Amino acid sequence: MKLLRVGTTGAERPALLDAEGVLRDLSGVVPDIDGALLADDAALGRIRTAAEAGELPVLDADGLRVGPPVARIGKVVCIGLNYHDHAKETGAEPPAEPVIFFKAADTVVGPYDTVLVPRGSVKTDWEVELAVVIGRTARYLGSHEEALAHVAGYAVAHDVSEREFQIERGGTWDKGKNCETFNPLGPWLVTADEVADPQGLGLKLWVNGELRQDGSTSDQIFSVAEVVRYVSQFMTLYPGDVINTGTPAGVALGMPEPKPFLRAGDVVELEIEGLGRQRQEFKPA
Repeated sequence: MKLLRVGTTGAERPALLDAEGVLRDLSGVVPDIDGALLADDAALGRIRTAAEAGELPVLDADGLRVGPPVARIGKVVCIGLNYHDHAKETGAEPPAEPVIFFKAADTVVGPYDTVLVPRGSVKTDWEVELAVVIGRTARYLGSHEEALAHVAGYAVAHDVSEREFQIERGGTWDKGKNCETFNPLGPWLVTADEVADPQGLGLKLWVNGELRQDGSTSDQIFSVAEVVRYVSQFMTLYPGDVINTGTPAGVALGMPEPKPFLRAGDVVELEIEGLGRQRQEFKPA
C-alpha cells in the first residue's frame, strides 16, 4: 500500500494512493498514519479490505498539500557515510561500523514544502536517502531476517545538511543537520510488502534541473537489514521511528571548488524507484 497524509500543516488526514493512482480518503477507517497504526495489524487489515472492496471515498488531489506520511515521529536516526561512492568522494575511509547521528523529529516536513536556507549559511547541501519506517518495537535484534520483519515500510527522505555548521563549527554533526525544514519526507509510506528488495532501489536528485545524484541502494556499505539490526543494539526503536540510511555520491561537498552549494531560489527534485518523487523550493530562513 501507498499511505500518505494530506491537508494543511497540523491538520493532515490519512489517505491512500490506489493502484490506479487515485487518491482515497482513509479518515473513515483510521484516525491517522502513525506508529500506533503501523503496529496494529488489524487496523492495517481494515485499510486493505476497504481498499480492495472499493469502499474508500475519492479525494480531489488538486491543490491539496501532501504532508509527511507519518505523524508523531518519535525519533529520526541517521546513518552517515553509508555508500561506498559517497565515502570516496568526500575522502573518508569506509566506516567499520555504522555512523549514527540524529535529526529532531520537528525537522520533518512534507515532500513539496519549502525548505529554509539557514541564516548565515554558505554551505547548504542536498542528500537523497532511503528512509526506513519502523513498525514493531525493536530491541537487540538478532538477525537480518528479524530486522526486516520490524520494518513497516519505506519512503523518500531528503537529508538536507549545512556543511559549515556540521563540520567546521566544532562538536558533533548535529548543528548542520537540525535546522528547521531539513528533513522532507514522503510523498508516500510504501509498505514493506511492496518493496521486494530494499538493496535494489535507484536514487536520483536534481538541482535546478541538473542531475546531481544517481545511485543505488546496492552500493550501501551497511544494508537496510544490518542498519536496523545494528541500531537496535544501542537504542529501542519504536513504531513510527524513522531511519535515514545514507546518501550516494553527488553531493556538493564532494565536488571540486567552487562547490555548488544551495542558495535561496534553488529548486531540488529527488526520487527513489517505486517510492515517489519530491520537489522543494529553497527560500531564506
